Amino acid sequence: MTPLIEAWRDRQTHRQVWSLALPMMLSNLTVPLVALVDSTVAGHLPQTQDLGAVTVGSAVYTLPLWSLGFLRMGTTGFAAQAKGANDASALRTVQMQALLLAALLGVLVGASMLPLLPWLLGQMHSTPLMTGRALDYLHLRLLGLPAALLNYALAGWFIGVQRARTTLALLLVTNIVNIALNLLFVPGFGWGVPGIALASVSGEWLGALYGLWRARQAVHQLGGHVDWPAMRGWDHWRPLLLVNRDIFVRTLALEGVFFSLALFGAREGDATVAANALLLNGLILTAFGLDGLANAVEALCGHAIGAGDGHALRRALVVAGGWSLIGSLGAVLFFAMAGHLFVDLQTNLPEVRDIAYRYLPWLTVLPVVGVWSYLLDGLFIGATRAREMRDGMMVSVLFFALLVRATRSMGNQGLWLAFLAFMAIRGLSLAWFGLRIRRRRAWVA
Repeated sequence: MTPLIEAWRDRQTHRQVWSLALPMMLSNLTVPLVALVDSTVAGHLPQTQDLGAVTVGSAVYTLPLWSLGFLRMGTTGFAAQAKGANDASALRTVQMQALLLAALLGVLVGASMLPLLPWLLGQMHSTPLMTGRALDYLHLRLLGLPAALLNYALAGWFIGVQRARTTLALLLVTNIVNIALNLLFVPGFGWGVPGIALASVSGEWLGALYGLWRARQAVHQLGGHVDWPAMRGWDHWRPLLLVNRDIFVRTLALEGVFFSLALFGAREGDATVAANALLLNGLILTAFGLDGLANAVEALCGHAIGAGDGHALRRALVVAGGWSLIGSLGAVLFFAMAGHLFVDLQTNLPEVRDIAYRYLPWLTVLPVVGVWSYLLDGLFIGATRAREMRDGMMVSVLFFALLVRATRSMGNQGLWLAFLAFMAIRGLSLAWFGLRIRRRRAWVA
């Protein structure tokens, strides 16, 4: 029996993977639901500028939020390794470091965003009325940024200690409060765009309070203590800050690629950029589901590395990798058989539909190409090897830029070819880094 087959047949690992992956998949699905409720509520307000203000304001708010996503990923790996090492004091210290960093960045970034808001909204070329309402929205919305970042840190710590159900509960509290207050403040009280912003802020802060309460319960059960003397020194903060720095650079590069898709697609016309956006929605939905398995890899591989258990590391990768492949093939089958229906549900514009149909084959193959980058991201996050993630992303972005330039004459077909290659190179570069580490026997100390 080969080691891979032996690892796949380990039933305990299958149970561990799905006990973590399933709650995370459900958690991920709540994210587009809340955006849908916000846009639906805004879409029923009397002025078209209200919907535009919420759409534009949300886009500006997500700039710092997505860029600071390292607070979730960086925390997970350190927490998982501390749990694997059975070090309660390290677990408590990691949690405190992550929360302090999230609170500090939430206040500093929120304050620094305020004077930039008029300029950022000016880049959207919106009407003065829409810009004014978007400013009202953002002035309130930024009050929730510290809570949103605390939720990132809390979710990362809960995933690392394999409390995925608590992560699900945290997101459900945040999002259910947001939805309920949206319906109360806007249709009920008639507060309009400010009511939508206040509902989001209230959801984020109540979610953060719930998460802090659950985190306090968890650390009391663990024992140990926060190493306050060590936290006063740079050496104790350096590993976390370096990992977060590299994940931040990697995230900015990834966002740059998706921004480039919209930018270069717009040169092909409004209908083309709209069709590309509809197709990318399919990739995003697929990624939401497959990221649940990647989250399981983060926790289980980090735990195995902390425990010094190479066999557990292999089992987690093989089992999660097998299910990721099955899930990606299911997505390929869905888009191959129901891709036209997927497009039709999103738009009734004939020109946009026709263009989307033309490029649907690219979406059909993307899940099985991109799944390996999600899976290997989970491995490197769990191992707190963010430098390799950063370097792999930079190589992938370089190839993307070169291919976009080389295929300019192909128009939108060339753009999709470059993006497919980018996703493939992401996975291949991480696999190459992983094999180098394996040859040095450096995954597990």
